Amino acid sequence: MLGVRVPPGLPDSEQVQFSQEVVVLLDKIKLSHIKEFLNSVKLEMRKVSWPGRKEVYGTTVVVIGAVFFFGIYLGLVDLALHLSVAKIFSFFK
Repeated sequence: MLGVRVPPGLPDSEQVQFSQEVVVLLDKIKLSHIKEFLNSVKLEMRKVSWPGRKEVYGTTVVVIGAVFFFGIYLGLVDLALHLSVAKIFSFFK
C-alpha cells in the first residue's frame, strides 16, 4: 500500500445516544463528588486552630528579621568570594 490510512466510519445513532447518556451520568457523578469534597473541606476548616493576631505578628517579625540577616550574610560571603577570585585572577595575569 501507499501508506494511506482510512479513518473509521461515523458511529451509528445507537452509539451516539449511549455516549451522550454516559456523558450525562459522568457529569452527575462529578457534581456529586465536588459537593462531597466541598462539604469535607467545610468540616475540616472548622477543626483548624487559627493563629491569633499576636502570634502572626511575632512570626512575621521573625521571618523578616531572618530574611535581612541571611541577605546581609550571603551578600558579605559573596563579596569576600568575589574579591578572593579577583585577587587569584590578578595574580596569574
